Amino acid sequence: MPVQVATLTLNPCLDVSYEFPTLVPDQKVRAEHTRFDPGGNGINVGRALKRLDVQAANFALLAGEIGLLVERLVRAELDDFRVVNIPGETRINCTILEKSPRTQYELDGIGPEVPPEALEEIKRRFVEAAAGGFGVVTGSLPAGVPPTIYRDLVQMLHEVDARPVVDTRGKMLAAALAARPFLVKPNRYELELFSGHKLLTLDDVLQEATKMQASSTYVCVSLGEEGALLVGPEGAYHATAPRVHVRSTVGAGDALVGGLVAGLARRLPLEEVLRLAVSCGSGTAAQPGTALFAPEALEGLMAQVQVRRLA
Repeated sequence: MPVQVATLTLNPCLDVSYEFPTLVPDQKVRAEHTRFDPGGNGINVGRALKRLDVQAANFALLAGEIGLLVERLVRAELDDFRVVNIPGETRINCTILEKSPRTQYELDGIGPEVPPEALEEIKRRFVEAAAGGFGVVTGSLPAGVPPTIYRDLVQMLHEVDARPVVDTRGKMLAAALAARPFLVKPNRYELELFSGHKLLTLDDVLQEATKMQASSTYVCVSLGEEGALLVGPEGAYHATAPRVHVRSTVGAGDALVGGLVAGLARRLPLEEVLRLAVSCGSGTAAQPGTALFAPEALEGLMAQVQVRRLA
């Protein structure tokens, strides 16, 4: 029987991406490429899981006409998408990719305030769906949602024998760790914010990730072009990133989380979990806008990934 996975997106968006040769101040410049994708970290994790043939129930708060468009786009990519509707209008995020000089700009919109009754409904439905499996909570918080929400959700997931997977930063990460999640996935910058100092070497990252692992079963630190590091009860591993032509890094971290959950759900050896996750992240970085990795490219990407044990 397959392990149940549930994802939660409290602050979804419509992701609009434009690709330009060069931006010119005060002048209209025509985009070479434009994309409209359903956005939100949990939705992206769900999209990654679908590409990895992992069943997941995906929950999101949506509002207004933009919310209807996001729902239509999501249902074209996910088999199981469950919506709680709220008043207002779902936010629009924008990614601008400039080719020369190579620069990426990311603009985040502001979403609607979440009514208390809608928040309680989606929490309940999400936790029930994750029972006995994995519950993935990730992304920013809209107005009306308390900063302790991830800690509360981790506690609720433990009560139904689910494994909480958390990808957030700052105070929300600290609060979640107090409830001991199953997996957390900071990037290098987020781990630096948490530790309070720069992490210049891989040994620095390993040291801080090992400290964090005292409050979580697994800690994966994404390192961009340097790959990723994964620490768990079985040991610590570092994986190099396969060489790809980077087009957009939006969604790469979410794809990596999807790879981690898929690998852990399949009970793969830890080094193979990391190999799969890094390949998903790198494959996503090679796609335009917020498009995710191509499943048929994964085998070639995984063959390039070198994994070594650090401890």
